[in-house]
Amino acid sequence: MASAFSALRKTVVFMVTGVSTCYCTLRFICGLGKCEDVSMEPVIQHGDLVLISPFYVNHQYLQKGDVVFCRSPKNPRAIICKRLVAMEGDCVFNGEKGFEEYVDKGQIWLEGDNKDYSIDSRTYGPIPYGLLISKVTLRLWPPKRFGFIELPEQLKKPCST
Repeated sequence: MASAFSALRKTVVFMVTGVSTCYCTLRFICGLGKCEDVSMEPVIQHGDLVLISPFYVNHQYLQKGDVVFCRSPKNPRAIICKRLVAMEGDCVFNGEKGFEEYVDKGQIWLEGDNKDYSIDSRTYGPIPYGLLISKVTLRLWPPKRFGFIELPEQLKKPCST
């Protein structure tokens, strides 16, 4: 009887440890995401499977040009995939409205790469940093497009003085 209890106890401990490890890994280190619109084409296409990492958001390691998953400011149940264009303290030109907007403290400016088919900060303005979920780090599927998500060329160039 004692050996049966010991075996059951070990099984429960291993299961709890395994579930806890999986939860922590997915919640704090990395997970999978699927982009379900065309607003980030051609970089990320509808149906692409990507590796996402909340670590960058949780530790505020994001930079301009990163692609992120966040909750939609219009529908909190919806998750959107956009590019981080400006961070708090930045000014950004809003082409939809025709004037420059300031990004307040604790806010970010997101835009889709496919401007004609993207509803983003150009429509609803800056959004709270708290809506960010994760950074998109790697495209996993389809295999022929496997690879890291690169910064756009205009963000790679050093600023001229």
